Amino acid sequence: MGVLLRRVLDGHERVAEWSPGDTASIDAARELLQRELDAGYIAVSGEDDDNEPLTELPVDAEAVILTMPMGGG
Repeated sequence: MGVLLRRVLDGHERVAEWSPGDTASIDAARELLQRELDAGYIAVSGEDDDNEPLTELPVDAEAVILTMPMGGG
């Protein structure tokens, strides 16, 4: 089972779940992920230290984290 999480001030908020064998849950998670990306969120894998942005839902992932871009300079 995979989970889509949104980073919030006090941790993470669960926004979707999917199971690799459940097409309906995968489609729903993909749609939600795309809406969040279109709204300005960045998605990264929650399983390793690789913070490369994701543009598609990795169905075999345990967790995908949504976060807003951070400024800096």
